[in-house]
Amino acid sequence: MSKITLTTVKSFIKNNKGKIFISTLNRFSGMTDGIEPCNDKGFYLADQTDPKQLEHGRDNTMGIKNAYFVFDSRDYFSIYEDDQFNGYEVSNCIGNFILAIKEK
Repeated sequence: MSKITLTTVKSFIKNNKGKIFISTLNRFSGMTDGIEPCNDKGFYLADQTDPKQLEHGRDNTMGIKNAYFVFDSRDYFSIYEDDQFNGYEVSNCIGNFILAIKEK
């Protein structure tokens, strides 16, 4: 199996627009200055738009609400599979989340 990269995940997002579900497992908390587990870790259909073209910088959500990519080789990817969903788990210093589509 080939290495999962940001390009792999970008392609997954682009090719599955409107079909992506998200599960946020952990999120950064300014109160503790660290990552905290989320209460609701269930999957829900992602609110997805086209990535914004910013004058300076880049859209770290890649158009998906509650997803946050750090870029510059600071995101870590792994395959996610369960009985209902297939996709990718993304981990970084902001937290970790799963982007997946329903298995047919």
